[in-house]
This record gives sequence, C-alpha cells and structure tokens, in this order.
Amino acid sequence: MDQQQAGAQRTSSPAQAARPAAPNAPQGQGQQIQRPGQRPQGAPGQQQPSAPKKDYGKDFRGIVRVAGKEINGEMNLERGLSKIRGIGLNLARNLCYAIERELGIKRSKLVGNLSDDEISKVEELLRNPPLHLSRKHYFNRPVDPSSGQTRHLISNDLLFEVRQDVQFEKDQRTWKGWRHSIGQRVRGQHGRTTGRTGMSVGVLKKAIKMQKAAAATKAQEGSAPKAEKK
Repeated sequence: MDQQQAGAQRTSSPAQAARPAAPNAPQGQGQQIQRPGQRPQGAPGQQQPSAPKKDYGKDFRGIVRVAGKEINGEMNLERGLSKIRGIGLNLARNLCYAIERELGIKRSKLVGNLSDDEISKVEELLRNPPLHLSRKHYFNRPVDPSSGQTRHLISNDLLFEVRQDVQFEKDQRTWKGWRHSIGQRVRGQHGRTTGRTGMSVGVLKKAIKMQKAAAATKAQEGSAPKAEKK
C-alpha cells in the first residue's frame, strides 16, 4: 500500500499539487483559479463592466456623410476615404497628400472631428481628382471614351457610367455586349465548371433520363392489359 501511495504522488502533476482545495465546497467542485492575463469573471448572470468610452472631443460626430457615403467617425481621413465607392487604399493615400498640401487637413484627423466647411472642401477636391494628382494610373477613366479627357468617377456617378458602358456594348452588338446580354463571363474566364447560371447540364440530363424512364414504365403498363386480352 505504501508503494502504491508513493507512486500516485509521483504521477500527480505539480499544477494539481499546487491547486488549493476550496473550503466547504461540495464534493467534485473546485475553486476557479485566475490565470495570468485572464480577465476577471463575475458571478453568473452579472453584467461585465464595459470598457470606458473614448473622448474624441465636444464636436465629434459618430457618422459623417462624405460624397454620399456614411462613414464611421472613429476612422481617420485616409481610412474613411477608402470606404467611398471608386476610391481604394492607394488612391485614398495620395488624395490625403493632396488634401494635406492644399487644404491643411492632416490624414490622421478623425472623420468625426471634421467641420462642415472642411467636408465641403474635401468633397470639392474629390469631384475632380485629376486636377490635384498627375499620375493617370490612379484613375478609373484615364481616357474617357466620350470626351477623351482624364476623369475619375466615384459613388453614384461611377455606377451610372458603368451601366451606360454595358448598355453601349449591348447596343453595338459586340462580343462583350452579347456575353453581358446572356449573363455570362466577359473577359475570357473558364465557364465550363464554375460560374454556370441557370439549370446545370448535369441536372438537365438527369431530368431527361427520369422523364424517359417514366414514359417507358407507362408504356409497359399500357401494353400489359392488351396482352392479357389476347
């Protein structure tokens, strides 16, 4: 017995040996140990204390509308501009350079702290970015088909122009327009196994086989009574 007890003490881990037993606790229930870095847990059903709210200033606004897009006020200017349709991270970064150079608004400034006058100035700059940036590869229409000028469209203007371009391709009966009209991929992607629309080929073949099998069974059932009459 002494050897068995000594073996059990050797096999027990140091964490189990260091764990204190809960006084007056029911059998099978131990006291919860708070590990390093673990958040303190309250009683079951008790609401946990929330983190203190950040103070961004007196004139801070939680939602700000810029160029027709509602932007979270806690974002800085560079991140907020990238949320507008037609402006990516790269263009937003370069636009912030132009805004900081011409308007004196820092890119690190929160969108919620922008005044109405600053927002109107930023929107005026966003209406025609080619006047403030020189590189054409930043813009979505470096050579406009109708005017031949360098333009950059954002928000609803971009959606309208894209819709007009697709309709123009359809009216001209081009290959792209025909692919657009039947709802298939336009740029030469594979479409045999992925991106198929409508009823799949395999499902169609299965339905045809089932119809043929049903017709064959009906024909057999109809011919059986005739054979019995003979």
